[in-house]
This record gives sequence, structure tokens and C-alpha cells, in this order.
Amino acid sequence: MTITSESLQPLLNSSDFGDRLQGVNLLRRIDPQVAFTLIQPLVNDTNERVRYAAVSQLDPLGKQDLVIALKLLRDRLLNDPDNDVKGAAADAIGGLKLTQAYDDLREIYYQTSNWLLQLSIIATLGELGEPRGIELLQEALQSDNDLVRIAAVSALGELGDAQCLPILVKLVNDEDWQIRYRLVQALGRLGGEEAQKTLKELTKDPIEQVAKEAQENLN
Repeated sequence: MTITSESLQPLLNSSDFGDRLQGVNLLRRIDPQVAFTLIQPLVNDTNERVRYAAVSQLDPLGKQDLVIALKLLRDRLLNDPDNDVKGAAADAIGGLKLTQAYDDLREIYYQTSNWLLQLSIIATLGELGEPRGIELLQEALQSDNDLVRIAAVSALGELGDAQCLPILVKLVNDEDWQIRYRLVQALGRLGGEEAQKTLKELTKDPIEQVAKEAQENLN
């Protein structure tokens, strides 16, 4: 069966949210430019599952028009009543590298008490590539949630900014071996003499996975 914009219209306009959800998922099979036009109303659908699916597809569909994508994603990040949809908006902002939305991400991180949403925001900062995010990531390392801390280490490595190195090397003796494991990977991405020195130290880590990963990241 050939999927066209015409064949999708009945699904996208259906009063049944299951039909709309199916229609959103089928948008992947048509021309991205057409799909981007059709998906925009669904970003504000009355059903949170449809909104989540639509927002998630804005990366990569939003590349068709980054100005419109930014407007749609900022609105869902700031105003959607569902935290999962907010998290999907944060992910798409990072994927599209919409650095103009950094202040919005920061605002929501501090406003929310939902750790999954905080995790989504922290995880996307590395992909976003905004140097201003270093300060927020450094603060996230003090989070009470281990997964948020781990995501912050990874994001610091993804940024690839030398400013991240002094922050990361302080974690060499962190009590959580998963932090040290992600530290090794982050140092491997950053490179440089100090990173290599710290990696050499981590080859003696008492946790085998950490020590092995450190050895593999040594030049």
C-alpha cells in the first residue's frame, strides 16, 4: 500500500486518537517536507500520546524549517502539561541543535521536580553543543539522582570543550563506579595530555569494566 498525504488525512483528522497516532507514525513514510507541514497541528493535539509522537518526530522533520520547529518545540517545552512531551521537546531541541532554546531548557530544569524531565534536559545538552550549558551540567553533577549525574558526565564529554576537563577530572575518585566509567568515555572524547594522564590513573581502577575501558581509551 502506497502512503500519501491524501491517504493519511482521514487518519490525522480522525476523532479517534488511535487513528491520529497511527497517522503520525506513518508520516515517516512520505516526503519530509510534506510530513513537516502535516505534523504541525498534531504537536498541539488534545491527546498526550499523539503530542509525544508528533514532537518526537520534529527531529529530524524540523530541519525543513528551523524557525517554525523552534517555535513549536519551545511552546511544548514551556507549556505542555505532560512531562513526557516536555522531555521529547528537549530531546528534539538537542537533536536540531537549537541553541536559541538553551535558556528555556535551563528554566525548566530548575522549575521541575520531575527527575525524568531533568534527565532529558541534561542528556540533551551535550548534543545541543551550547557552551553555556557547562555551568548547568556542573551543577547537575551534584544532583541527588544518580542517573542525572551520569548523564551530566556524558554530556560534558560530548560537548568536546576544554573547559569541561577540570570539572571532569575531579570525578576520578567518585564513589559511583558508573560515574567513573562514563568519566573514562568522556575523557576519551576530550583528549589531551591531562585527559590521558587521568585515564592512565583509571587503568588501576578496582572495577574491571572501568580499568578496561580506560586502557582502551589511552593513546
